[in-house]
Amino acid sequence: MNEILHGIDPREQSTPALVRAADEAVRRGVALRPVVAVPPAHNGLRYDVLAHQSALRLRAESAIATAEDLVRELHGGLRITTESVNSVPATVLRDLAAHAALVLGSRRLDRAAEVFSESSVVVPLTAQAACPVVVVRVPEHAAVHPPTLVVGVDGSPSSQAAVAFAAAEASLCEARLRAVRAWPPSLLAHDDVDEGLAECRRLPAESVAGRAEKYPDVAVSQEGLLGHPVEQLALASHESLALIVGRRGRGGYTGMRLGSTVHGLLHRAMRPVITVPFPQGGERTGDLTWADRSRTRTTDRPRPVDPLGTGPLRPPGGTVGREDAPGPSAGSPER
Repeated sequence: MNEILHGIDPREQSTPALVRAADEAVRRGVALRPVVAVPPAHNGLRYDVLAHQSALRLRAESAIATAEDLVRELHGGLRITTESVNSVPATVLRDLAAHAALVLGSRRLDRAAEVFSESSVVVPLTAQAACPVVVVRVPEHAAVHPPTLVVGVDGSPSSQAAVAFAAAEASLCEARLRAVRAWPPSLLAHDDVDEGLAECRRLPAESVAGRAEKYPDVAVSQEGLLGHPVEQLALASHESLALIVGRRGRGGYTGMRLGSTVHGLLHRAMRPVITVPFPQGGERTGDLTWADRSRTRTTDRPRPVDPLGTGPLRPPGGTVGREDAPGPSAGSPER
């Protein structure tokens, strides 16, 4: 887990997402890997389809070159490897995510198809990636004072994983952490409102218990709100660096990989949404957080396999620095 993975859309590159990906790589002292995937064409023998694919590949190469130039300008010492693949974007990014600390991509709120259509990359990647996925809103307004991260809690195992990641991330970003629980009033009888509010306030406090001892530099606050979770979490995160949630909450059912709240937040939240999967292999969330793992260097990892099953992915199309090059200097901080 020695890289930050960034998915590039060859049709319209997201500069805010690329900048954030580069900043995350520098902050963690790991490599940055921008990846662009050109999806296969349907009815591939038609002339217009072939021409479209050719144009898209040219855009992909241009996007990769532009990404390299921008990253070199922002962080000259950052190690970066680029990848251009002809395959399904969501599949490529999902497979590469097995060896990444974070995956970053972008979304545009005025294009609902990016979240809900069958060609979406955001939803399948968020639902299946083995590491946390950061979905950046375009355009992004990152100036937040004081720096704050919001984490949604509901007491589920997935929520506990999100809290573990959020606490480590807040320490890494030198930010405050705000734990928020939203309780739909429709689930309460009229006489149970006070009890519901008490539950809302109790659960966030329990969720962050013990984090102060592990991260004494992080100021933690808890808040319980009555209202629809999507609406309340989106509002709570408006003045934050990011909103962090578990992949699946208590509302999901067996076999469901992405909760309805996450679906709604991907469409509604004005800030970047970070979705945290439950650690694999039966690990307890407190044993080794995702942010802790991102600082663990591994140089002997195997090369990922091509999503189409044709063998290892080809070497990166370009590099700025190499894997054996020195890391960032001290003090440097989807479609």
